[in-house]
Amino acid sequence: MVLNRIFFGMFVIAISLGFFKTIVMGDYGVMKDMIDSLSSSAKVGFELSLYLTGAMCLWLGIMRIGENGGAISKLTKAVAPLFSKLFPEIPKNHPAIGSMMMNFSANMLGLDNAATPLGLKAMKELQELNPEKDRASNSQIMFLVLNTSGLTIIPISIFALRSGADSPTEIFLPILISTFIASLAGLIFVAIRQRINLLNGTIISYIGILSLLIGLMLYYVIKNPSQGEAVSVVVGGGIMFGIILSFILMAIRKKVNVYESFIEGAKGGFNVAIGIIPYLIAMLCAIALFRASGALEGILEGVRWLVLAAGLTVTEWVDALPVAFMKPLSGSGARGAYVEVMTNFGIGSLQERIAATMQGSTETTFYVLAVYFGSVGIKKTRYAATAGLFADFVGIVAAIVVSYIFFG
Repeated sequence: MVLNRIFFGMFVIAISLGFFKTIVMGDYGVMKDMIDSLSSSAKVGFELSLYLTGAMCLWLGIMRIGENGGAISKLTKAVAPLFSKLFPEIPKNHPAIGSMMMNFSANMLGLDNAATPLGLKAMKELQELNPEKDRASNSQIMFLVLNTSGLTIIPISIFALRSGADSPTEIFLPILISTFIASLAGLIFVAIRQRINLLNGTIISYIGILSLLIGLMLYYVIKNPSQGEAVSVVVGGGIMFGIILSFILMAIRKKVNVYESFIEGAKGGFNVAIGIIPYLIAMLCAIALFRASGALEGILEGVRWLVLAAGLTVTEWVDALPVAFMKPLSGSGARGAYVEVMTNFGIGSLQERIAATMQGSTETTFYVLAVYFGSVGIKKTRYAATAGLFADFVGIVAAIVVSYIFFG
């Protein structure tokens, strides 16, 4: 299993490097830093799980209102033609389609906390259709890769981190372009492995409509650059609250008890959170140890040396690579790496803009693999990690190229 190799590999490398620095280099502080990182990351993992419990209760409760009110079934019917082509194993009008659509919508709006519980619900429903309970099905892999490719239309969290910039939304267009390219790359990779015909008229029409909507929004922001942040906040919040309101109104129309429906759905959040805690803590501890040992910094310097040895004079993007290294592993780790780049080079620098674009155009592949598959007991992930990393790699390359085109 890929996660197993990455997990013990990070521990072995970090501990070996720690002993080398202590014994050979006389750096007696590295061991303390590594021990402290393990303790603090375990604490953070548990605290994040507690926070996630609240988010899951909230959004699973809202989802139950949508289910009981019939909103999810209508949403399912709207995307059924596309999903029937991408997920041929899922029966028509299955509840997993609605959960996946809600998950994708939350990701597009940059609402990570909302996307996770919805994604876990979708994975559980897909697991019910899975004939081999310890082996990922084609539908689960397609869903996970589209999730990890991280199509983001409105990167609200990035705008918040860049609030001190002269124009916090200046990276809106680069992120949108990069993440769209990454999502297409992930879709194409999985479609080839699963022999899905992407030239089908239905698939082309849906992708074309999405591209048109993105293009119209981009056109408006380009024409009105000063309103970019307002558009992001209003459109993102408006869509999400519009969905919640429509769920409630449709439930009331069907004479559904909205409060009891919410409580019924929210109860499932606790059970899901308990199952996530071990996987979350395991991954966070490995990442923290890898960083504290100095292994991450060593990799960065090695990449810089290779770039210079190859005769390339453009090396600003190397300074942003910690975000690229951390993002597939941990969203919080990547966020910390981005803040470090911002602190060292300043908001508005080329390095910071590249890092911001990377932060918004890729997803936490291994985190999603560990949490989503771990929540349903899947051990054989097949090519899911490879496909997710491919999408991440394409997104990172696109982020670098697009950033230089816009800001270089």
